[in-house]
Amino acid sequence: MNIKYCSDYNEMSQLSCDSIVSDLKKSPKQLICTATGNSTTGTYENLAKAFNNDSRLFNELIIAKLDEWVGIEPNGLGSCESYIQEKILQPLEIPQNRYISFKSNPVSPQKECERIQIEIQKKGPIDICILGLGKNGHIGFNEPTNTLTPNCHLVELTTDSLNHQMINDLNIKPTYGLTLGMADILQSKKIILLLTGLEKKEIIKELLSKQISTNLPASFLWLHNRVECYIDSNSV
Repeated sequence: MNIKYCSDYNEMSQLSCDSIVSDLKKSPKQLICTATGNSTTGTYENLAKAFNNDSRLFNELIIAKLDEWVGIEPNGLGSCESYIQEKILQPLEIPQNRYISFKSNPVSPQKECERIQIEIQKKGPIDICILGLGKNGHIGFNEPTNTLTPNCHLVELTTDSLNHQMINDLNIKPTYGLTLGMADILQSKKIILLLTGLEKKEIIKELLSKQISTNLPASFLWLHNRVECYIDSNSV
């Protein structure tokens, strides 16, 4: 894991954006898997600025959604879909045929996972996977547990995930999520991990200890040979 300590959130966001843009300049046809949340927002905002400077870089970019809450309206308050539409797809002008997305209200979650797996295999492998870190050490909705699931799956959410700021204002909160699995993430050619937030200080410290455990899913990123980890120094 290549760790870069950044002076603040803004530098973290800019450096991670620069890394993505550099790869796009070398090869515009990239499949990028995108997480949602505050950790990644600054990176996406900087990508939007890069698009305004040279939109041609993004003409072949394919976006895949990392995860989604189950049982909420696709474009409703708190959905990962609405976040990605607002922060990524619209600013970068990504059409539907260059977007792989979990449905938030599938009739069959199992079949939805199978569909996403097929789409990733057809258009993949994932070139860049952009990740934040959950307060409990999850990545995507791969939650701390005794065992981890390799591919797309339905997962029962932990209390920490249910207290996520994205769904704080919902009257009825989802209890399940859909997510790419650990093998899907680790098969990415490159992973960008963004660590920020004072409330994550202890879990960041635990991650940096390099001890690998299913109770800290993000620790499995130590097994990948190309992880760029950008740390907001105000968080450690």
